[in-house]
Amino acid sequence: MHPDAIQLLDNMKKTRESILFIKDEEIHVREVNNLENTVYLRMYHKIQVYPHETVYVKDLAQVIADEKYCHKILNLPVYKISEKDRNFVVIDVMKVINKISRTVNGAEVQAIGPVQSIVEVIYKKKRVSVGFFILIWMLLFLGAALTIIYFHEDVSMGAAQQRIYKMITGKDDKHPLLFQIPYSIGLGAGMILFFNHFFRKRINEEPSPMEVEMFNYQQDLDQYVIMNEKDEGAKKNS
Repeated sequence: MHPDAIQLLDNMKKTRESILFIKDEEIHVREVNNLENTVYLRMYHKIQVYPHETVYVKDLAQVIADEKYCHKILNLPVYKISEKDRNFVVIDVMKVINKISRTVNGAEVQAIGPVQSIVEVIYKKKRVSVGFFILIWMLLFLGAALTIIYFHEDVSMGAAQQRIYKMITGKDDKHPLLFQIPYSIGLGAGMILFFNHFFRKRINEEPSPMEVEMFNYQQDLDQYVIMNEKDEGAKKNS
């Protein structure tokens, strides 16, 4: 290879894409997008912090940049949590880009993915008393039991089980326990399989319908927080 070509290739180690043309011992090099000052930024959807903490770029986003800038960028302070912030703070990607641009001269920041990060402020939770826990547990237990009882009464489950028992055995029995006991066990086992949990133990990795609904609710809640923050910001600026 031409010695000048080797020298040019050595000078282009930091270049993402270079096209080299050699013709009649003349070298034409076109450099496409130099990576030296390019910063790739991907914001996290949601993070959790404690009161009075300082939020840094490394907390908010995944960053890919040149080694000599990366550490400095990751440790840039972006926001200080204060009492007025309450539970949620929404940080826009433009604020992070502005911080990076002021630190790295000539930096070309390319944002990928979400354009906002939700910062949830975690406050110390009060311990629930044993009496209050038992009260809530009893209310939930009685409510679930009454729901099942009312449903069975509404569809005449007792009469249906007596008729099925007579069809199978040919005998009348007001309390067909041979049929009712397996049915009750199956009802409990079906609920365990449906919710995919036995106490705290997960049966398999598939999310339960309750978890899917909670996930959808959380997504809607996060979207509301983002939109509400935008509206409040627009009111403050007007």
